[in-house]
Amino acid sequence: MATVGATPARTPQGPGPGGASAGFLSPALVPGPGEADEEDDEEQLAEIHLCVLWNSGYLGIAYYDTSDSTIYFMPDAPDHESLKLLQRVLDEISPRSVVTSAKQDENMTCFLGKLASQEHREPKRPEIIFLPSVDFGLEISKQRLLSGNYSFIPDSMTTTEKILFLSSIIPFDCLLTVRALGGLLKFLGRRRIGVELEDYNVSVPILGFKKFVLTHLVSIDQDTYSVLQIFKSESHPSVYKVASGLKEGLSLFGILNRCRCKWGEKLLRLWFTRPTQDLGELNSRLDVIQFFLLPQNLDMAQMLHRLLGHIKNVPLILKRMKLSHTKVSDWHVLYKTVYSALGLRDACRSLPQSIQLFRDISQEFSDDLHHIASLIGKVVDFEGSLAENRFTVLPNIDPEIDEKKRRLMGLPGFLTEVARKELENLDSRIPSCSVIYIPLIGFLLSIPRLPSMVEASDFEIEGLDFMFLSEEKLHYRSARTKELDALLGDLHCDIRDQETLLMYQLQCQVLARAAVLTRVLDLASRLDVLLSLASAARDYGYSRPCYSPRLLGVRIQNGRHPLMELCARTFVPNSTECGGDKGRVKVITGPNSSGKSIYLKQVGLITFMALVGSFVPAEEAEIGAVDAIFTRIHSCESISLGLSTFMIDLNQVAKAVNNATERSLVLIDEFGKGTNTTMTTCEDGNDLVFFYQVCEGVATASHASHTAAQAGLPDKLIARGKEVSDLICSGKSIKPVKELLKEKQMENCHILVDKFLKLDLEDPNLDLDIFMSREVLPAATAIL
Repeated sequence: MATVGATPARTPQGPGPGGASAGFLSPALVPGPGEADEEDDEEQLAEIHLCVLWNSGYLGIAYYDTSDSTIYFMPDAPDHESLKLLQRVLDEISPRSVVTSAKQDENMTCFLGKLASQEHREPKRPEIIFLPSVDFGLEISKQRLLSGNYSFIPDSMTTTEKILFLSSIIPFDCLLTVRALGGLLKFLGRRRIGVELEDYNVSVPILGFKKFVLTHLVSIDQDTYSVLQIFKSESHPSVYKVASGLKEGLSLFGILNRCRCKWGEKLLRLWFTRPTQDLGELNSRLDVIQFFLLPQNLDMAQMLHRLLGHIKNVPLILKRMKLSHTKVSDWHVLYKTVYSALGLRDACRSLPQSIQLFRDISQEFSDDLHHIASLIGKVVDFEGSLAENRFTVLPNIDPEIDEKKRRLMGLPGFLTEVARKELENLDSRIPSCSVIYIPLIGFLLSIPRLPSMVEASDFEIEGLDFMFLSEEKLHYRSARTKELDALLGDLHCDIRDQETLLMYQLQCQVLARAAVLTRVLDLASRLDVLLSLASAARDYGYSRPCYSPRLLGVRIQNGRHPLMELCARTFVPNSTECGGDKGRVKVITGPNSSGKSIYLKQVGLITFMALVGSFVPAEEAEIGAVDAIFTRIHSCESISLGLSTFMIDLNQVAKAVNNATERSLVLIDEFGKGTNTTMTTCEDGNDLVFFYQVCEGVATASHASHTAAQAGLPDKLIARGKEVSDLICSGKSIKPVKELLKEKQMENCHILVDKFLKLDLEDPNLDLDIFMSREVLPAATAIL
């Protein structure tokens, strides 16, 4: 509490007890947790809510993502009766809930029943929600879409203009999609997703509509992602983040992810889950990577990457603005984001406009960004906002606010004079007093508590209205403080109210230009991903792959495993010729630990990297028309599935057999046998030397004994293994080792003798018949 005081001597004194001082009392303002970090926990709690309709062999799909408050929709798409496309969408987005019509055909009913029964589904099976079929009516769905309150549509638009604007975004000719969107809006409004604690007139924030498609995508199941180590989640080592999720372990995603912004990392993960056959998209990505790999463009790449580090979570800020929950730090973050975007635009305008991404950034980062940055820079007082932990404006923005702030700043000296006059009218026993100002309460007279003031009745002073006791100070209203309330009013609250109104007006200006901010995030995250892939390609020596749509296979010259080469001291590159006149089936044989599994994974990873638009660890790579990657490399045991390891292996192979086409890449490790390609080795005395090199031919021996010796197995066991192997190869019968039998017999005899010696024949409770039947006879049988 800051006070204005006066002394009993009626003359000014220096600061200290009995001296005069001036100031104001402000309410305690404690910064919210994580306010300084705009990438807060709200992002970790993001959920996806999916709405789906199935009719006459077509799917209509729409979902709402709370992380960016955006609705995504897929235009009406044909699907098989087994609903494979829907299953793929579910695997990719992992929705928290699945909303559909209560009126469904048998295929959808069975599918949803299986989905609801998948208790082992990770991270959690979705909630199945049925709405009345009337909620999915076509006309009522159109009405919901057209009457929605969307912040990205300017208020100045007429109804007709709004309809035309939405028609340019939403495919109203896709009837199932429109009905799915209408059902999704109904569900969001009923559940009030994200605004459960807000007033009922606050609607669910929707910052945009975006289309997503699954055409041209390469099919990859979760087993393949796991065995190829494309993703690998590990528990976070920090005790503070145990509950917040997992961290990325040694994986392909981990070594390629050098993104500077969260949304770039999110897009890279999306690309990894959506490898594509779209050659135009793949080559456009490779063009950007190749440009930044040129030595003369290294400085430009580093400068762009630094700017991308300031691109923050714009959708979360826009969502807060829509709900009027904007934090102090949000304005500074948005200001830096917008100015960084302008820096990206200026830089890209100096780059070759023949590259699509540079041209898009140059054109679509419009002057609206400069307008937003200029508004924020001219209006927001960043230092004052941080100091007071609330939105404050700079001087010369509003004359009325400036006048009230001047009056507020001039109050200390004025209140000192008022306190002196009040002291003249008080009892002489009162040594000092002060006049203080408390927002929402007003001006009060404060005097120290005297020793004689014990009971509440002792607090009464003639001409003063007692208010409260705090920290041995008595607070009263006097005639003068009441006059101050009437004359000056609640200045502090008036200033806050007016600045809040200005903040709201500024928010409206920003939200009206939300579309350009969303586009900034899309293009900036794409640039971030490609710079990240370029950086990894530069450090690891990757090369650009090429694509041959007519080739049914892959051709790789001196390929390397992108993870193993980082862990091994030396790594031997290997080539792959599969497809065309080289044959489409390759069988790899060789000793244990010779590198067969690594070779298989290497082929899969290089192919995968090429299909996400990345450079690859090989001298040359020609990738054919691959539409899927299937693997049977590691057995994924699971008690919850109730299947044996062998049955799981069969299921993995069956999945490839049932779904693979002539364009699919299938990698199988130790499920079948074959002999036409081998891994080279040679024996050096008693040692076996691995060359880790693929060559044509047949493996003549497994060399399992050498591998067993390296693993530390006993020499006798290894020798016995060689003996049994030779007997099998020669077709002879396998007999037990006599020496081992004799040793076992002698051991059993010693045990039996020890039991006899331990007998106490004088023990009255000893029953020799039981001893003979339970101890002697079984031991004698084992000996004989």
